Amino acid sequence: MSKVNYEIIKPIGVLSGEEEEWTVELNLISWNGGAAKYDIRKWAPGHEKMGKGIALNKAEAEILVTLLKAEL
Repeated sequence: MSKVNYEIIKPIGVLSGEEEEWTVELNLISWNGGAAKYDIRKWAPGHEKMGKGIALNKAEAEILVTLLKAEL
């Protein structure tokens, strides 16, 4: 399995969890040198490990915001 490279371009916020344990976060991340995407996933303290998550481009994130506003 090839190594996945990532760079957290902009941390946006923590959705749940505490500093000493895994947290669910929203970040703007570049995966393998690609265009930055909005990313929601679990992270271990210090971002050494990550869980499964979802990465959305800007258009997908805008649709998600619209859907959430309509639902909430």
